[in-house]
Amino acid sequence: MWVTQLSYKEFSGFLTGLGSQIGPTPLCTLRKLFGEIFMKFVTSFFLAVSMLFSTSAIAKPLNIDVSEFTLKNGMKVVVIPAHRAPVVTHMVWYKVGAADEENRKSGIAHFLEHLMFKGTKNRPQADFSKIIARNGGQDNAFTHQDYTGYYQRISKDRLEMVMSMEADRMQNLVITDKDIATERDVVKEERRTRTDNKPGTLFNEQLNAALYTASPYGIPIIGWMSEVAKLTRADAEAFYKKYYTPSNAILVVAGDVTPEQVLALAKKHYGVLKNTANPGPRVRTQEPNPIAARRVIMRDKRVASPYVTRLYLAPSILHAKKSEAEALDLLADVLGRGSTSRLYKQFVIKEKVAVDVGVWYSGSYMDSGSFGFYAVPLPGASVAALEKKLDAFIAETLKTGITQKELDRARRVMKAETVYTLDSQNSLANVFGRALVGNRTVESILSYPDRLDAVTLKDVKQAAAKVLKIERSVTGYLLNDKSK
Repeated sequence: MWVTQLSYKEFSGFLTGLGSQIGPTPLCTLRKLFGEIFMKFVTSFFLAVSMLFSTSAIAKPLNIDVSEFTLKNGMKVVVIPAHRAPVVTHMVWYKVGAADEENRKSGIAHFLEHLMFKGTKNRPQADFSKIIARNGGQDNAFTHQDYTGYYQRISKDRLEMVMSMEADRMQNLVITDKDIATERDVVKEERRTRTDNKPGTLFNEQLNAALYTASPYGIPIIGWMSEVAKLTRADAEAFYKKYYTPSNAILVVAGDVTPEQVLALAKKHYGVLKNTANPGPRVRTQEPNPIAARRVIMRDKRVASPYVTRLYLAPSILHAKKSEAEALDLLADVLGRGSTSRLYKQFVIKEKVAVDVGVWYSGSYMDSGSFGFYAVPLPGASVAALEKKLDAFIAETLKTGITQKELDRARRVMKAETVYTLDSQNSLANVFGRALVGNRTVESILSYPDRLDAVTLKDVKQAAAKVLKIERSVTGYLLNDKSK
């Protein structure tokens, strides 16, 4: 099971297990683990994917055909034909995530995701994944702050089988006390392994808690250990009954199918399900306008490469003004995505004060987003001194802005990466699913290239001035016992 918060800066966490509230792991560490050639592939791939997730980006040159339907019980169905291979990607997205949990129940969304692989009234053996594997398919699930998703990738002639099984566990899940005890221990061990034993993940958990002082985004997806340990069968059953209902779900099928085929199967298997509850509007505490800068300094002897991170509270795509989200994404590309970016060329190549740097915009969340920087100093060098240089770099950016040439190049790169990445059935299902479950529309996805084209230098400078204010920030040092 995945606990995921995907953005460009978080692909390192994806590779190391998708710990809760994952943040940036310096790329120099990953290069040591995976090698330079592989890292070039990974960086390129996740840059494209993150750009899609954080901006709902789909390129019109792909001529993507998308069909939408709504079943009588309110469940939405989205079909994206892709006939290159005789396979399908079947995904069910629930409009509930960790940010929708009740107080003192942190981790229940992720906990239920684990329990969804247990038995049902019709399949008590709890062999969902085994059946998928025996039929040559793959399956998994993921929990995010804003949604929970389940997917299968399988031969197209097994689509009805998959729909039958997924519809079954949407309504007929059986949770026993034994299941609760077993999976609660599994989740606790997952937290120990993927969060508590990883200084970088613990550090980012603290950064998020400091950035989001009121919003539930400050609570880790996997939950606080003290609360996870107290989750009960009643908690899980109540959460399941309230949120795992057809009207709160979106079915996305991409692959070698036609809309008519998928709709017929969806009516047969999902359309007959009755709603178990009305989840109601998603009312959450919104993060107030920040008035004071915050700092987090964490020391851990296990840290191999100390670094500094700066996070700014930023508007999400849903709440950003016209062109604002796109401007922030383009700004991040110019400043710190890759070895041709401003920050890399200045800090790593020219001044040689850092071994790695990065900049990202994460705007895919429903409520708030973030804009961030990180920099890894040379071995033995001062993190505080590097922060001062970062402050000067940001100040200069705010003063002078970026050039038309830089803006045009970033636009071309981002649009090209969109086309390349969406040359994949699985990516299509993911992009549309993540966008639609976050209250965006198909049209908003398809119009992304046009919105990129509309961004001006003035838009970028105004977005930067609005977001890159020190009072909106959290600055963090991740240090070891020898750090200066």
